Amino acid sequence: MFIAAQLLAFVTQPLAWVALLLLLGLLTQRRWRRCGLGLIWLALGTLLLQGWEPLPDALLRRLEARYPATSSLPDAQRYAGIVVLGGALEPTYAWQGHGQPALNEAAERMTGALPLLQRHPHLQLLFTGGSGELFEPGWTEAERARIFYADMGVAPQRLLFEPASRTTYENAVLSAQLPEVDKTRPWLLLTSAWHMPRAMAAFEKAGWNVTAYPVDFRTGTETPWTRYSLARAANKWHLALHEYLGLLAYRLSGKS
Repeated sequence: MFIAAQLLAFVTQPLAWVALLLLLGLLTQRRWRRCGLGLIWLALGTLLLQGWEPLPDALLRRLEARYPATSSLPDAQRYAGIVVLGGALEPTYAWQGHGQPALNEAAERMTGALPLLQRHPHLQLLFTGGSGELFEPGWTEAERARIFYADMGVAPQRLLFEPASRTTYENAVLSAQLPEVDKTRPWLLLTSAWHMPRAMAAFEKAGWNVTAYPVDFRTGTETPWTRYSLARAANKWHLALHEYLGLLAYRLSGKS
């Protein structure tokens, strides 16, 4: 399952498609010149179109709209705690030599729980995440999360860590096996808004009693038509395609 997830992460990178089209164009140009040139022009057109942000934003907006943002918790006392999914921490090598945590663009996954912990002292925080690196495992995400929350001043007795999961499905299944966890009690599930549909489906399938607490929104109600950035849009395309294919794969495999 983990290898399949890594393969999915690669094939949903739109820049990889551009590289593949260029390679095919170069390989076929000698024997089928017109076909090769067509593939090269197609690669260029694909690259230029990828930078127009309204297109990937429309896909991400549909995912993010499934579970709207929650500004307050009037019934916070009924929750046992907050389940925080990994995915917001830079790889181990980025942590070395600096003496401070390194977060990526999904940092709200880590920081979003802090105000809740401050306002509601009874809540526990369960962080779930193992090693997401295929060739350079390094520290698990749980180990890096322990450092982060210690730096934020969260009391150790309020923290639980699940260090073995490498996919969203494993997040749900392995977290439920912790002896301190009762998955039938109400829990808040905190992850990126665009990832929430798949996360909720996996946790509910595993028998969790969870309420969505989405963070890390990447789109608003609309995107200006003039927004263009190859770097930003390529990342958004990757997120959107990965999630839609992940949702399909989870349904077909019975994990949601």
